Amino acid sequence: MRPLQQKIIEALRVKPTINPEEEIRKSIDFLKDYLKKHSFLKTYVLGISGGQDSTLAGCLAQLAIEEMRADTGDASYQFIAVRLPYGVQADEEDAQRALAFIQPDVSLVVNIKKSADAMTKAVEATGATVSDFNKGNIKARSRMIAQYALAGSYKGAVVGTDHAAENVTGFFTKFGDGGADILPLYRLNKRQGKQLLAALGADSALYEKVPTADLEEEKPGIADEVALGVTYNEIDDYLEGKTISDQSKATIESWWHKGEHKRHLPITIFDDFWK
Repeated sequence: MRPLQQKIIEALRVKPTINPEEEIRKSIDFLKDYLKKHSFLKTYVLGISGGQDSTLAGCLAQLAIEEMRADTGDASYQFIAVRLPYGVQADEEDAQRALAFIQPDVSLVVNIKKSADAMTKAVEATGATVSDFNKGNIKARSRMIAQYALAGSYKGAVVGTDHAAENVTGFFTKFGDGGADILPLYRLNKRQGKQLLAALGADSALYEKVPTADLEEEKPGIADEVALGVTYNEIDDYLEGKTISDQSKATIESWWHKGEHKRHLPITIFDDFWK
């Protein structure tokens, strides 16, 4: 194994194999411990897209909240699932299937189309050109704003869906879906997330769906693997210390370097990782 591969595995804390039930318990306890430490928090807020990651994080958050209510007798503990469509979401059926599985205490909808379009127009009014890719990031950041606004209204913390296979490639929007307070999936790769959902009794359709960020209007529904140029199976193999093709390894490591700034707080004069 190359030194960089080992370094990445250690940084993201990925295990080559897992016990799904143990990892479920760890994540639930982690979410509960955070609430116990911060007694002023009463809710978790999470955007539900209908994809594997938000379905898993949402299920874990709901289970943690249910246990908090049982442990404390405090009915004010609630999990708030929020749909954040841009207009009409093409895969709304998937999102509804995810919500039916999660059974959240509270289910809300905040349509971000007007706010994202307004910000795009405000920037374009300066004479700047907002590319389709750039507007996709505006959408992601609009969703972050909505989640934090709800968390502020309901004494909550925002749950993020970042996991090792996403983190290694930097496949998230900085201060968008990368903006969160707590990450229950951190340490897991994509296939391990599937294992947890299977252990939780989820319909396979919830984790066999082709992953897509679906942010770009000119490339609607483009698969993550197409955008990344490498498959999740290859990413997962890499993170588990297995041997993959030199080309795929080079692609993953290139994404790791490109996304370094996303995994770091704003750069100070004392930082040197970027040099």
